Amino acid sequence: MKSHSTETYWRSIFASFLFLSSFFTLKAQEIPTPERMLGFPVGADFKLATYDQSLTYFQKLAEVSDQIKLFKAGKTSYGRDWYYSVISTKENLDNLDRYKEIAQQLAHPKDLTDEQAKALAREGKPFVHIDGGLHASEVAGAQHTISLAYELLSSDEPKIKEILENTIIMLWPSLNPDGQNIVADWYHSNVGTPYEVAPLPVLYQKYIGHDNNRDAYMLNMIESRVIARTWREWEPQIIHVHHQSSPFPTRIWLPPFAEPIAGQTPPIMAREVNMIGMAIAQALESNGMPGAVHMGTGFDAWYPGYVDYMPMMQNIAAYWTETALYRYATPHLYTINDFPKNRSDLRVESLYSSPWKGGWWRLKDAVDYMQVASVAVLEYAAKYGETVQYNRYQAGRNTIQKYENEPPYSYFIPQDQRDPVRPVELLKRLAFNGIEVSQLTEDVTYNNISYPAGTWVIPMNQEYAELARQLLDVQEYPDLREYPQGPPEQPYDAAGWTLPFMFEVNVVPAMSPLPEDLKAAMETVKGSTVAWDSEADGSTIDFAPMSGFDTNENAAGIVPKASRISGSGSIALLDPKENNSFRIINKVLKANGSVSFSNGKYAVQNVSSGKINEWAKALNVNIQWTNRVNGTEVKSRIALYRPHTASMDEGWTRWLLEQFEFEFTNIGNSDIQMGNLNSRFDVILFASERASTFTQGFREGSVPPQYAGGLGELGIQALNDFVSTGGTLVAMNSSTTFMIDALNLPVKNVTDGVDRKDYFAGSSILCVETDPTHPVMAGMPTKANIFVSRSPAFTTSEGFEGEALAKYQTTGSPLRSGYLLGEEFINGTAAALSVKHGNGNVVLLGFSPQWRGQTMGTYRVLFNSLLYTANVASATSSNAGFWTAPELKN
Repeated sequence: MKSHSTETYWRSIFASFLFLSSFFTLKAQEIPTPERMLGFPVGADFKLATYDQSLTYFQKLAEVSDQIKLFKAGKTSYGRDWYYSVISTKENLDNLDRYKEIAQQLAHPKDLTDEQAKALAREGKPFVHIDGGLHASEVAGAQHTISLAYELLSSDEPKIKEILENTIIMLWPSLNPDGQNIVADWYHSNVGTPYEVAPLPVLYQKYIGHDNNRDAYMLNMIESRVIARTWREWEPQIIHVHHQSSPFPTRIWLPPFAEPIAGQTPPIMAREVNMIGMAIAQALESNGMPGAVHMGTGFDAWYPGYVDYMPMMQNIAAYWTETALYRYATPHLYTINDFPKNRSDLRVESLYSSPWKGGWWRLKDAVDYMQVASVAVLEYAAKYGETVQYNRYQAGRNTIQKYENEPPYSYFIPQDQRDPVRPVELLKRLAFNGIEVSQLTEDVTYNNISYPAGTWVIPMNQEYAELARQLLDVQEYPDLREYPQGPPEQPYDAAGWTLPFMFEVNVVPAMSPLPEDLKAAMETVKGSTVAWDSEADGSTIDFAPMSGFDTNENAAGIVPKASRISGSGSIALLDPKENNSFRIINKVLKANGSVSFSNGKYAVQNVSSGKINEWAKALNVNIQWTNRVNGTEVKSRIALYRPHTASMDEGWTRWLLEQFEFEFTNIGNSDIQMGNLNSRFDVILFASERASTFTQGFREGSVPPQYAGGLGELGIQALNDFVSTGGTLVAMNSSTTFMIDALNLPVKNVTDGVDRKDYFAGSSILCVETDPTHPVMAGMPTKANIFVSRSPAFTTSEGFEGEALAKYQTTGSPLRSGYLLGEEFINGTAAALSVKHGNGNVVLLGFSPQWRGQTMGTYRVLFNSLLYTANVASATSSNAGFWTAPELKN
C-alpha cells in the first residue's frame, strides 16, 4: 500500500508532466511548420525556397515566439534588405545587452585578469553563428536554416532545451540573399525541362559570385563589410559556415583542415575547431549518417581571405564544412561504378571510418546532414560554453603577451608614399577588421630611422595582432609534394598575398622593443563615424561606396596627408601613380572636358579649375597646373566582354571599373559576332578566363540555347578585324592564351606544356622590371610586384612588332611572396607585351592587375591599357633596348 506522501509525490510529478506536455504541445502548435508556410517540405525534390520565402518564415517565427528576434544586418549589392535571427530562451534574449557586453570584454581582454575573465565566462552565454552559406548554388545550406529554426523553436527534446538555455544562436537564413533568389528562380524556370540542372549563366553575387568567400580581409564587397561589422558588434565565439563540395564519394567534409594552415592561427583556436569537427562526426555516426571525412589534400586553410576562416586570427573558432551536393534539388542515384578507384573498395580509413556505399542522394539528405552538424555544434557550445568563452579570452591574452616579448613589436606606415591614399585604403580595412591603428603625435627616431609626426603605427601587443601579421608579412608556402619527387600540391587558393607588396605601400616592421618615449608618442586614431544604416559615404577618398569603412571609429580617423595643388595655368597634370587620378580623368570626360597623355602623365582641361581642384581635394590627389602641354588626346570607348559562363574575373573587373567611374559597355558573343566593332568601341577588354570560355562557352544542350556556345569563328574574325583596323584589345592573365592563338600572334607562352613538377607558380607575388616610359606602364615603379595565378610568361618569334612592357630578371628567383618552382623557365621572359597587329594593338598582361580588388599597386596598368587607343599608341616611341626576347625552349 502506497503512503499518502508517496501518492502525493507521484501525483505532483504526473501533474508536472501533463503541464510540460501541454506546454510543449501548445508550443509546437504555435510554431508553424515550414511546409505550411512554404507549401512544400524543406528538402523536397525539385523545390527550393527563395530568400524571400525564407525571410517570410523567419518573420512569422518572430511573431509567434518569444525565443527569436530578427535584426537587420544591412543591404546587399542589389539593395535587398538583409536579416539574421538570434535564438535562445526568452530570459537570455531579455538579457542580450549584458551577454553582448560580456562577449566584448572577453574578445578584447587587455584590461582583464584571468579571474575576471573566468567569472565573465561563467556568467556569459556563448554566441554561435550558423548560416545558410555564401555559395548560392550550394543550395542545401539556405534550406536547412529554415528547418533548423523550426527544430530549435518547436522541439521538446532535452538537448534542444539545454541548447536554448546555454547558448545564444545567431542564425542567418543566408549569407547570400541575392544569390539564393537568383539560383532558386533559375532552377525553377528549368525544372522538368532538358535544362533542369543547367549551370547558372550569371554570377550569384552581383560582381564576384563564388569569390564572396575570398573577400574577408579586403572587405571590397558591401556584403563582406556587413558581415564583418555585425561580428564586431556581437563578437561570437564560434562561426560555422555551410558549404557543399565534399570530395566524392564522401558525404561531408569536416575539420581538421588539410595541410597547410595559416601560420598565425592561434593554437587554442585550431584545437577547438578540430574538436568541433570531431564532435560533428560523432553526432553523424550516432544518427546513422555515414561518409564523414576529415583533412585530405583539398581544403587547406592557408589563405586568410575566407569569411569562414579569417576570424580564427580574431580568436574565434571559425571553420566551414562541405556536405555532398548533386545539382540543386534534383535527386541522383550513385552506384559503386561511379566511385573513383581509390574509394571503390569501401576501405575503412582512420579519418573516413564509415565509407558511404552509394545510393540515392537527395537535397533532403544534404539538409539532414547539415542540420545534425549544426545541432552538434550547438550541443558542444552548450556543454562547454564556459570553456569556449574563456578560450576566446585566452587566445587574445596570449597574443598580447606574445608580441610584448617578441618581434615584430609594431609596424610603421609612413604617410609619404607614392600614392598617399594607398596606405589609407590598407589601414582602413585593417581597422574595420578590429586591428587598432595608432599615429605618432610627434617626431621620433627608432633604430636610427626618423619617423615624423603623423606616421601610422600598428602596435602588436593587441588581441588581433595575428591577423595583422598574417596580412602584412611575407608568405613562404611550404614545399608539399603529391608524392616524393612528384609535383607540388596545389594550394586550395592563394599561396602569397602580402598586402604591402600588392598595395605598393611601404610598411616597416619593428624588430626590437619600442622605447618608452616612442610608446608615449603613439595615440589611437579616432574619427567621426556614420551610422550603419546610412547610405551616405563617410569618406570620398577611399573607393568603398556607401558607408564604407567609416562606421568604425578607428577606420574613420585614418586620413591621408593632405594633397598638394601647385602651379598655375589652365591645364592640370595628373600622375597615374596615384589611383584616384583616374577617377578625376573619368569625371573630366563625363563633364565633356578633354584629356591627353603627355610624358607619362595625363593632362586635363576644358573643365573649370575650381571643379578640378574640388575633385582633387575630395579624392586627395596631387595636381600640378600648367599652361602648355604637348600631348595626345585620350578618349576611349570601352567594352568589357562578359561570357555566359559567369566569370568572376569579369565581375571583379566590372566592379573596379564602376568604382573608378569608367564608362564602359558589357558585350557578349552576339555583340562581337555582329562585327563593325570599330564603329562602337576603341578598346575591348577581356578578363582572365580559359581559352575554352571564349571559343566554346557552354556546351550545346547543357543550357538553354540562348546561353550556349562561344565566340566561334565569326566572333574571332570580328575581333581580328577590330584590331587590324586600329582597335586595341586588352587581355589579362589566362585570356592572353586565347588572344595569341585566335589572332595568330608571334608570341609564345613559355610555361605552356611544362610539367607541374618542373614549373609551378601558386597564385603568388613576383617581381618584375617595368618600362614606365610606355603609356601602359605609366606611373609604375621600375621594380614592381605583380600577382600571378596560372599566368603566362612570354617570348616572341619572327615577325613580332611591338614592345615589352614588363620583364622577369634573367637569373635568380623573382618570388616575393608565396610559392614558385622552376624560375629558370621564366627568367628573362616578358610579363607583359604590346603587340602590333595590323593597324591596332593587342596588350597582353601576363598577370592579374586587378586580382580580387587587392592589387592596388597595379590597378593603373589596367586603367592605362583602357586609355591606350590607336592615337596614343601611334605617338609612342619604342624602347627597343628594354628587352631582348630569349630563345625559345623546346
